[in-house]
Amino acid sequence: MARCAALVLAGGSGSRFGGEIPKQYQCLGDRAVLRHAVESFLSHKMVDDVRVILRPEDRPRYDSAMGDLAILPPVEGGATRQESTRRGLESLREINPDTVLIHDGARPFADQALISRTLAALENFSGVIPALPISDTVKRAEGKDNIIVATVDRGGLWRAQTPQAFRYSDIRLAHEKAQGKEMTDDAMIAENHGLSVALVMGNEDNIKITTREDMKRAERILGSHQTITRIGTGFDVHGFCPGDHVVLGGVKIAHDFGLEGHSDADVALHALTDALLGAIGDGDIGAHFPPTDPQWRGAASSAFLRHAAALVRGRGGEISNVDVTVICERPKITPHRAAMRAEIAAMLDIDESAVSVKATTTEGLGFTGRREGIAAQAVAAIRLPMI
Repeated sequence: MARCAALVLAGGSGSRFGGEIPKQYQCLGDRAVLRHAVESFLSHKMVDDVRVILRPEDRPRYDSAMGDLAILPPVEGGATRQESTRRGLESLREINPDTVLIHDGARPFADQALISRTLAALENFSGVIPALPISDTVKRAEGKDNIIVATVDRGGLWRAQTPQAFRYSDIRLAHEKAQGKEMTDDAMIAENHGLSVALVMGNEDNIKITTREDMKRAERILGSHQTITRIGTGFDVHGFCPGDHVVLGGVKIAHDFGLEGHSDADVALHALTDALLGAIGDGDIGAHFPPTDPQWRGAASSAFLRHAAALVRGRGGEISNVDVTVICERPKITPHRAAMRAEIAAMLDIDESAVSVKATTTEGLGFTGRREGIAAQAVAAIRLPMI
């Protein structure tokens, strides 16, 4: 599997920001700007290693900001951003990653989706950067009074952001060749080396903090990102009836009996639907899909689960993870577990790693032990915006 490293550049003095503490070590919410940036990569499933490039005099601030985060030891930067990046790339020689992400430590909001689409596009190009199209009219001005001398065609113009992604060996060689030439970002260095660099859509929240006004904006963005975690649980039971299969977790499984119910009687999805509804305090599955309503006769329970997920997202929420336990003697769940996880992840539009499916028995006790039916319990965790 390809190995990916992230270099986070934190070697600037922050002169435009002012004050004694560089902007990347300023407190944003409950932690430093730099830590926000580092944690974005540390929590991403496709990033294996994270390293910060810093000024040696900032080491005490770095140690305080990073605490016990499991990242590579920092590396001292150079006099310029370009030199700092080159040193960071050189420091990765022993690791020799396949790909590298280069990010400004003063950008605290590189979200997971932004990182994912940048790395995904790297499969087809030597380099990829996130960027935003310029929508405002662009003017060129000259002189001390800034007199407009031209209106610039904004067609095809983009505002570059980070993280910028490259194949490691390519960008390291490009930086070696670019020594002595002053360039503004790593994409420009790659272009100068003849590499093809593509754009993917950036994120308006992925701002770079340069001034105190930028910090105020970052605080507003962080406030909009603040969430509260809610937990919901669900439990459901269906008895066996004549049939040749059951549906569990959206997967059709051959069996000596069917499950009795108004819909397809998918006990796993019913429990999970109730868990999501419970997390937002919005009743239960019966309130939304009454068993007395003929339109739901034989319905696929995936519709119920998708409805509950849509209600969560309609409140600005996000599903963190779900956990389902199926309780029965037969059929055996383990052979179908992977398929059930994949189906549930697709229904909820979340990563498969956030879905857990387990099975257990009651050791021959109770109605499930007597093989009279199947039960399921579920837990769902969601994040909702703080009001």
